[in-house]
Amino acid sequence: MIVVHHLNNSRSQRVLWLLEELGLEYEIVRYQRDRKTMLAPPELKAIHPLGKSPVITDGGVVVAESGAIVEYLIETYGNGRLVPPAGTEERRRWTYFLHYAEGSAMAPLLMKLIFDRVETSPAPFFVKPIARGIAQKVKGSYILPQIETHLDYLEAELGKTPWFAGSEFSAADIQMSFPLEAASARGGLNESRPNLAAFLKRIHSRPAFQRALERGGPYELLK
Repeated sequence: MIVVHHLNNSRSQRVLWLLEELGLEYEIVRYQRDRKTMLAPPELKAIHPLGKSPVITDGGVVVAESGAIVEYLIETYGNGRLVPPAGTEERRRWTYFLHYAEGSAMAPLLMKLIFDRVETSPAPFFVKPIARGIAQKVKGSYILPQIETHLDYLEAELGKTPWFAGSEFSAADIQMSFPLEAASARGGLNESRPNLAAFLKRIHSRPAFQRALERGGPYELLK
């Protein structure tokens, strides 16, 4: 039995979605973030030494990292579903976006989350203006322009094809859902980029997405 070690409000939600799309049976072991630090609880280290989510177990196999989990589930249980044929342009795009989602797209969004907290966190009165100034400078000069660059790029890519790998929905779209939902929550993504906005509406309306929400519980990204 596949077991998803599911951290609330995290990337593991899209693992549940993939499992629902594939129609696989699975169990969920739930973990809650620390209310103060918002980090995963130490119990996750019993599953994987880094103590992070997502991570799945499948018998004696332990798989961590979103992209690796997607590839494992597709290769082991997909039977050709949610992945384009090998050797095609669509497969190249599939592989690219599977890794781009975490390797490139999430980096500036995570940095924005961190520097937003630096800017707003309690601090001694004589330190706070300095911390706020540094945070605003880093965001304005690097982080926000980077987010804009990525969103412009992705908007253009979805102007070529309706889905990230091509004309058909695939696991690459599941992988790309998290950075785009994060961008919608804290990165300025809105209706001004109609292709990306339409993508989010399409995925949210999928029955498997809805079933994953029912199984996973409340899902709200950090802001």
